[in-house]
This record gives sequence, C-alpha cells and structure tokens, in this order.
Amino acid sequence: MIPRPPGVQPGGPPPWSGRPAPAVRSLPLPVVVDAVRRHVAAPAGVPPQAMRPAAVLVAIYDGDGETRVVLTRRAAHLRSHRGEVSFPGGRMEPGETPEQAALREASEEVGLDASTAALVGRLSPLATRVSGNWLVPVVAALGGPPALLPRPAEVDRAFDVALVDLVADGTFREERWPGPPAAPGGGPSWQPMWFFELPGDTVWGATARVLVELLTIVLAGS
Repeated sequence: MIPRPPGVQPGGPPPWSGRPAPAVRSLPLPVVVDAVRRHVAAPAGVPPQAMRPAAVLVAIYDGDGETRVVLTRRAAHLRSHRGEVSFPGGRMEPGETPEQAALREASEEVGLDASTAALVGRLSPLATRVSGNWLVPVVAALGGPPALLPRPAEVDRAFDVALVDLVADGTFREERWPGPPAAPGGGPSWQPMWFFELPGDTVWGATARVLVELLTIVLAGS
C-alpha cells in the first residue's frame, strides 16, 4: 500500500528524458560499471540528528549482455517498509564501513556470496524518514547470476530486473506530492515521487530514488 496524500498531481518525464539518443536499446555491464566508477558521489558524511547509518547493496551482473540488478521484496510482517521492494541492506554496526555493512546484510538476507562481489562505487546518501536511516547505496558487480536464498524472517522474495527494462516506455512515472509550505502562509511545496511499475510489483520510495540516480548516471555517459 502506497500512502499517497490528498492532492497528488501528475509529474514530469523521467530525469534522463533529455538525453540525445531517442531510445535506449541496451545497457551492458561494462558501460554501467564504467559510469559508476567515474561518478563522484557525495560523501556519506555524518547522519543528520536522530538518523542511524545504514547501507544497501546495489548488486549488478551481466545477464545475456544486459545489466541486471538484484532486488528483494521485504517480508510482510516487518515493522517498517513491509512488503516493499528494496535492495538488500540494513543498519551499519559500530566500526563498519558502508561496503562492509552492505555485503554483510546481503549475505544475511539473501545468502549472497560476498566473494563474488567486486565493489564499484557509491551513490549519493539519502534519508529514509519512516525507518530513520541515513542510507548509503554501495554498487557491486557480481561475477554472474547469483544463487540467492532469501531469509524468510526478512525477505519474501529475491528477484532481478534488467536496467534497460526500467527505462522502457511505460515502466517509469513521476508523481508530485504536496508537502509543507516553503514559507509561512505560502502554498504547499511539491516533492517528486518516482515509481517503476514491474510485473506484480511497484518500486517506489528510497529504492526508486537509488535506481533513478543509477540510471541517470549511466544514461548521461552512454
């Protein structure tokens, strides 16, 4: 269930819609890895007050010439983000780097073998208001399709999707959600909310924000 507020309006085109190419036909793994390595992400920094450091693993691999990314559907009984599509990940333990935390959590949640993951880079940190996390996305390239075993206590399902399918017509959409006025007595501020419609699942929230940044980085250099 997506908790839409009253007054939601249609949004604009995808952030990557201004690229010169009329269509994206292929996003092979070397192109994606090179784009992320050249990207300079904002430093993870110190989490804002009352927010806890966390990390997720954006695990990508080559599937018949196309880059695929690993996603999960969170268990329905969890306290926050129940049933939502997410990346493997969780809160960092004392002394951990985001990379260590992301790989550990992926191993615990879906049985991903960390020895098959080559670290590529980080994306921009972001806040998740519901769970109170300051989230650092860590991108890693896998040697091939992973053998995943979801842990039922945390994950209902592990699956993957091709990046090229995420930019296909009809998959992405934007909504504009009203927020508090930017100034006293003014009208509402408007926040873009992004969605990817997959067969049987809708990706939104922090996961969609990470995917939008990844796709924008890759398509800017392709």
